[in-house]
Amino acid sequence: MSRKIAGFLIILGAFMIFEWVNLGFNLADGHPTSFYVVHGILIAVNIVLAIVLGIIGWRGLKGRKGDAG
Repeated sequence: MSRKIAGFLIILGAFMIFEWVNLGFNLADGHPTSFYVVHGILIAVNIVLAIVLGIIGWRGLKGRKGDAG
């Protein structure tokens, strides 16, 4: 994996975590419980995906440390 792709995955993962946590804090009161359950599931799944992307990117960077190119 190239350094650019690995860096992109790390940045994408960080952005996704920021975006979804921010959404969670900005949900307005007054919605039915099902609204919060669905959005809670969406937030949790997307944070897990962001962590996985970050780990893949991090491993991509670590794997290239000894490479000459």
